[in-house]
Formats: sequence, structure tokens, C-alpha cells
Amino acid sequence: MTANAAERGFRLWPRTLRARLFVILLAGLAIAHVMSFTVLFFERYMSAKSVMFNTLENDIATSIAILDRLPANERASWLNRLSRDNYGFILGPGVPGNASVDPATAELSANIQRATGPKYPVTIETIPGNRRHVQAHLTLSDGSPLTIDVYPKGVMPLADWLPYVLLAQLALLLFCSWFAMRQAVRPLVNLAAAADTLDPNRNTPRLSETGPTEVAYAATAFNAMRDRIAQYLEERVQILAAISHDLQTPITRMKLRAEMAEDFADREKLIQDLGQIESLVKEGVAYARSAHGNVEKSTRVDLASFIESLVYDYQDTGKSVSASDIDGGTVTTRPQALRRILTNLVDNALKFAGSAEIEARRLADDTVVISVLDRGPGIPDDQLGAVLKPFVRLEDSRNRETGGTGLGLAIAQQLAVSINASLTLRNRDGGGLLGELVIRPQQRGVS
Repeated sequence: MTANAAERGFRLWPRTLRARLFVILLAGLAIAHVMSFTVLFFERYMSAKSVMFNTLENDIATSIAILDRLPANERASWLNRLSRDNYGFILGPGVPGNASVDPATAELSANIQRATGPKYPVTIETIPGNRRHVQAHLTLSDGSPLTIDVYPKGVMPLADWLPYVLLAQLALLLFCSWFAMRQAVRPLVNLAAAADTLDPNRNTPRLSETGPTEVAYAATAFNAMRDRIAQYLEERVQILAAISHDLQTPITRMKLRAEMAEDFADREKLIQDLGQIESLVKEGVAYARSAHGNVEKSTRVDLASFIESLVYDYQDTGKSVSASDIDGGTVTTRPQALRRILTNLVDNALKFAGSAEIEARRLADDTVVISVLDRGPGIPDDQLGAVLKPFVRLEDSRNRETGGTGLGLAIAQQLAVSINASLTLRNRDGGGLLGELVIRPQQRGVS
């Protein structure tokens, strides 16, 4: 039972930092405001009550003195003049009531007794009825009975404008709390968004380094970290390019010497190994450079013509590549990066299936989906994500002829990210693999 209650309480607690800080600040301000209002109202009530009793005491004393000095036949004409909203005078014994005085009228009774003084002994009774009131019975100097009929006032009425002032204050509290939370949390939101979209290779705007000292310092540190990452990536490409250049020259010399040398037992194997080393070096450099695919400018490309040109290039070399269901229209993208992505997908299909088919369709929201299909052995479902990582090959034999370098799909994946697209692989019904490249309109500038 306790656990369920705790779980319900946890669910009621806001999940976001903005909402939690807003609730805490608003609750604190509201409680402080209510306490201040209560203290002020109580102090005002006590002050007004004190003034009212003092006034009542003086008025009653004055009125009794006047009535006592007037002739008996003139007293009735003065009753209305001496009466007030909350009390009046009756020439007579009044109405019989309860002699016991309840706590609610005790203070009022004490004030009446002080007003009459010892000269006029007074008997105070509580009169029951729809509206309870107090009557004080006394005798004037000539022996005439006089009754003071007092109706205690309730809680002081509030001014008509007071609720509107309270609502205005509440609205001000809400606005100030919201504005304070917005100022406090917005830098965190901006920092989280910048970290989520961190890519030093894209021309994304830098995080603003303005605002409070702490916020500016955090933004400056984040931008410096981004610059360092970009520098590290650039150095990686330069190092791999230098390694490639330094290795290709001796590899080429070794291949030439092996080809020109007299036949020996392992001559062909040596040439084959040198070719594989050269291919691995080139693919490694290509993978490193694919992270910088955004150096190419985006241009508008006719989708159908682009894919048909790619298919014709394969067909001219005798490869079994075809295109079907190609929707027309243009797409704004980086054509060389897009061509390399599709080429790697087609090469992968040709390697394992011997043929490939390309489809392209434009969805209702103008999203472009390009698919490369084959009828090869496919990929185990638990390996579909792994093959998009570098140097991952499903061939246990590590044969370069069938397993490749393990970089083709990784290069395609990285280039897809660089052109703001997404690449996914999945197995087809009936066997085979489908590579799907999705380019959404909000990412590419739809034409």
C-alpha cells in the first residue's frame, strides 16, 4: 500500500527540471504571499476591532449620560438620534434572555460594562433567535429602566476591489516564476540541443556565448570542445592520407618487382596480397574522408536521371543492375556522396547476390526513399546493425574476395549521416537484403 502511494506521488511530481523548479518557486512564493496576506488581514482586523470597541464604549457612555439628563417625556425622541447600525436604546426592560454570556460576546459585554461604569449597574443577557444579540439592562437616575440592544458585527467586509488585486498578484507570481524558470533552464536546453546535434563537420551555428557569466562560460567551453573534436577529425584524415601516400609508393614498387621477377612458387600469392593491402589502405582513407562528406556543395539533381546514369555505368561493364519504379522530380543533395552510398550498396549486392535492383519513390510528405534490393543470402537479424560499423565482416574465413575490407557499408552509413539522411538494412521476404536510404524534406530542402 505504501509502495503504491509512493508510486502515485512520484507520477504526480513533474518529470522536467523546468516544471519542478517552476512548481517549487511558485509554491514558495504563493505560501509566502498567503502568509503575508493573513498577517496583514489579522492585524487590520485587530486594529479595526479595537477602534470599534473604543468607539462603542465612548458612544454608549455619552448616550447614557444624555438620556439620564433629559426629562422622561423627551427621551423617546432622542432614541433614533443616539442609535447606530450595531446598537440601539429601548426605554423599558427589553426582552428576557439568557444570563450566561458566551465567549463570542464576552469582550463586547466587558466593553459595555466599562462604558456604563459603576454609576449604572448593568445586567447583560444574550437574546436567542435568528440573529443573536446582546441586551444590557440598567436603571437611570430617576429609576426608569433602559435597555441597550447591541448586535455584534461579524467579520469585517472585504473591499470589492480586493479579489481583483489578489488575482493580479497571482498572475504576477505565475509570470515571474515562468520567466525565472525560462531564464534558468533555456541555456540547459540549448546546450542539450547543441550536444545532441554535435557534428563538427556540419556548418551548424555555434552555441551563443552571451548571457550570464556561468552560461557564457559553459557555452565557450562547449564551442572549444567542438573545435578540438573537429581538429582531431581533420588530423585523423591527414594522418591516414599521409599513411596512404607513403604506403602506396612502396606497395606499387613491390608489385612491379613481383610482376617483373622470374616465376617463383608464391609469386601470384605475393601480388594478390599486395593488391589486398593496397585496397585496404584506400578503403581506410575513404572511410576517414567520408566523415567530411559535407565539403561537397549541395546541388539539385534529377532523381530519375541520376539513378539511370548509375545503372547504365554498371550495365556497360556487364554487371546485372537494373532500375524500376523510379519516381521523377528533383532532390537537393550532395551528388558525389549520394553516388558513393548507392555504389557501395550495389557493390555489396553484386558481391553476395550477383545482381542488384534500384527503386526510388517519393512519399506523400515529399520524403525520398531509395532502395537497393538483392536476392542474396541476407544478413542475420542480430547483425544488421553491426555490419554498418567499420571493419565488420560476416565472413569467418576473412577472405577479401568475399568478405571485403568491412568498410563499404560503414562508408555508406557515414556518408548518409553527412548528407542528413538515414540508412537502414533489413532482410526481404523470400530471401535477400534491402538497403534503404531515406532523405526527408525538412533535412534536404525539397524542390
